[in-house]
Amino acid sequence: MRPVASVSDFREAARRRLPPFLFHYIDGAAYDEVTCRRNVEDLRQVALRQRVLNDVSEIDLSTTLFGRRQSLPVALGPVGLSGMYARRGEVQAARAAEAKGVPMCLSTVSVCPLAEVAAATKDPLWFQLYVIRDRAFMIDLLAQAKAAGCSALVFTVDMPMPGARHRDQHSGMSGPNAAVRRFAQAVTHPQWAWDVGVRGRPHNLGNIAPVLGDSSGLEDFIGWMARNFDPRVTWRDLGFIREHWDGPLIIKGILDPQDAREARALQADGVVVSNHGGRQLDGVMSTARALPAVAEAAGDALTVLVDGGVRSGLDVVRMLALGAKGVLLGRAWAYALGAQGGAGVARLLDIIEAEMRIAMALTGSTDVRQLDRSILAE
Repeated sequence: MRPVASVSDFREAARRRLPPFLFHYIDGAAYDEVTCRRNVEDLRQVALRQRVLNDVSEIDLSTTLFGRRQSLPVALGPVGLSGMYARRGEVQAARAAEAKGVPMCLSTVSVCPLAEVAAATKDPLWFQLYVIRDRAFMIDLLAQAKAAGCSALVFTVDMPMPGARHRDQHSGMSGPNAAVRRFAQAVTHPQWAWDVGVRGRPHNLGNIAPVLGDSSGLEDFIGWMARNFDPRVTWRDLGFIREHWDGPLIIKGILDPQDAREARALQADGVVVSNHGGRQLDGVMSTARALPAVAEAAGDALTVLVDGGVRSGLDVVRMLALGAKGVLLGRAWAYALGAQGGAGVARLLDIIEAEMRIAMALTGSTDVRQLDRSILAE
């Protein structure tokens, strides 16, 4: 087995280790997965200016996001069901992020509940919240986030209903005889079955278990999303969130400059330029292409973050040059967790850091605040 040196190596290791229904849940996207591929391909096409004979002996990667200093301009973005990729996976990932000095955003549909992950770390988490029909339940989740000391709320607005993800039906995550198919896959992946399937219990959706009770596992995951995500939500609902959350509010799922202006008018603190990793509306533009216009519309009033297609520290530098202040890692850390658990996430963050340093040195940049369109070859 070759040593892991890149995100693509983590992806291959995760593919071998995880049952297919879990690997394809991470790896797949909506419809024909065109937007998912565009996220990666368009970002790779962003050309940088190589500069020489600059003193790059000291490079500062640190930044401040939403009032907190961190070692790198990245965070672990919200990834659902990550407690199924490794034993109590959200806890392992949060500890790796804390050790590196970057934040982790816990998904609403995590396996480990917010209280468990918060108790395992000292640094505050970010918490991601979906638009849910049951407003009382949303109020309760916001109260839990406050009680856990979360330092930012990431309000995801691009999922009024789940996208059409064909791979989930093909793989056994959903569709006919899904439970039987998943069991058969687990039997053929004994390492995962013992470490996660047996030792990693309970396998319920920790944050929504109080609503679903005992039936809050994978059987109910897809159905719960379809029944409970709210297609009626509008910008006016941000007032509801503000009534119950007084910390930094980040709106995730922005692709259009007009939506950035709406978020700015409603006094959000930040936005995430995101197409949900291509998992919602296939055919929309990549985040690399959407980012510059959104960043211009946001101005200095909003902190602009981005996700989608980031597979290296070089990609992080590209996104910062296009106008982002920080990058949410998604599939990259999910692959690492699925491949090697928390140690994999720690290794991934080290790789991202090393690759950023190389890219910055070769563009003549010594501080992440210098990364703007001036380093692009246009």
